[in-house]
Amino acid sequence: MTATTTRTMDRLLFGDNQFFGINHMSEEKARSQQMRFQDTDAIMEVLDAARDEGVSTFMCTTHDRMQEVCDLVRADRAHYAGMTFYPCMPYAHKYANAITEEGFLGAVRKFLPDTGLMDSVARGTSSFARKDIEGISTLLIDAELKMFSGLPTPVIWMQNVVVDLLSGLGFTEAFRIFADHVRARYDAEPGFITMNLPRLLDDLDAVGVQNPIVCSNINKLGFRMSGGVDGYLDAIEKRPFRAVAMSVFASGALPPREALEWVCGLPNLESIVFGASSRANIASTAQLVEELWPREDDSR
Repeated sequence: MTATTTRTMDRLLFGDNQFFGINHMSEEKARSQQMRFQDTDAIMEVLDAARDEGVSTFMCTTHDRMQEVCDLVRADRAHYAGMTFYPCMPYAHKYANAITEEGFLGAVRKFLPDTGLMDSVARGTSSFARKDIEGISTLLIDAELKMFSGLPTPVIWMQNVVVDLLSGLGFTEAFRIFADHVRARYDAEPGFITMNLPRLLDDLDAVGVQNPIVCSNINKLGFRMSGGVDGYLDAIEKRPFRAVAMSVFASGALPPREALEWVCGLPNLESIVFGASSRANIASTAQLVEELWPREDDSR
């Protein structure tokens, strides 16, 4: 059985979609953002603005560009004191591109952690020999986390592309493998991102992942909420898990105050993850959350 989570998360988590040209409503805006953030310095300016506004947890994919961000943070730990990373893995395109450019073995060498190299190789070799899915899975987790070496990563997420695929295939034991390895090797809490919250909670219950951290689309319009708003609201009210809301603005379809007033009024919500590309939008979101989600109300 996977132990109950205990760490406290910040109420606001800063996401990275805007840095890599991801926008679910506007391809034009996505292209514009992708061009703007081709320079890593532009990413760092926005992260600095978020930290200035009190948002110091960066929930990011393991995109290749994050290596540059991690290197800059490691190089100036005094300036970035208090900054925390929540890695989200895997980033599938990274592996596909590396295998195309360097071949399978070259890609493996590229992504293996420097520390514990022989341990990783041994686990991987014996795993392939025995068709041991657990060993192969933990090897890939270590490869994904290589870029965050030496940085605080108290929560490590499995991306929704993989979560929902595994759920659909019925290979739910993979969730326990992920959770156990993240706890044992990295002293971190496992998190799961999904597009179908009620189904994933059933899957996690079945494999003994207790009181899990789960991030899903939660918004007033039901935007990209598989199964419908009612099912999500019932789960948030009645089921034991730690809810993190994303897409709270429904990709811009909801005015910020209306969106946040609704989501901040939900019971048992722990955190909200949002993306923004300007200091003004970051500050506005932080101020609205502070207003609409009073900190003294610890019962929610």
